Amino acid sequence: MTRPLIKNFVKSSSLPIFPIIEGRMPWEATSKIEIIIKSLMDTLDLSEYEVKNSQAVHKSATIEATAQLKGPMIIGPSCFVANGSLLRGGIILDCNCIVGHCGELKTSIMLEGSKIAHLNFVGDSILGCGANVEAGAIIANYRNELKNKEIFVSYKGQIVATGVQKFGAILGDNTRIGANAVIAPGTILTERSIVKRGATVDQYENTTA
Repeated sequence: MTRPLIKNFVKSSSLPIFPIIEGRMPWEATSKIEIIIKSLMDTLDLSEYEVKNSQAVHKSATIEATAQLKGPMIIGPSCFVANGSLLRGGIILDCNCIVGHCGELKTSIMLEGSKIAHLNFVGDSILGCGANVEAGAIIANYRNELKNKEIFVSYKGQIVATGVQKFGAILGDNTRIGANAVIAPGTILTERSIVKRGATVDQYENTTA
């Protein structure tokens, strides 16, 4: 079976996270994100970070006053987290990432230069370098509508069982998600994918799992 490894979609990172995650499939990284955060924390020059409890925020990052940070996380150089946003459940932001006004990011990894605009929800996902999620777009992470909650993904004509009940998507480097699009759980988008504004992507519909 061809495995949808993270390294097939994401080519690099500024933080030294890539050696930790490149041999994993996306849902293996998100489901173990607290372990990955701890491993990554051990590689950082913490003199460059403000460290409190299990959170490390680079001194060049901007966290606006009403943003909420909950749980372990690493926020890298020159990141921007806007007012009203919520980061929770284990978060890694590589350098130059943006979480816009009233965006919610849960148990996710954003790699260098990736952005969620505002009024977004992104759950249990990996955003590749330069990925951009426009305003109002949602990356869902849970199959509430199905009796069997396990997430299945479709990859190169194969059905892959993830063994987890929460996984959103992996967006390959430089992917673009249009405003108000909905990305269903278990979505895999290759490098430079484009999802039009208001579109729905549900790759589960093409599976028999």
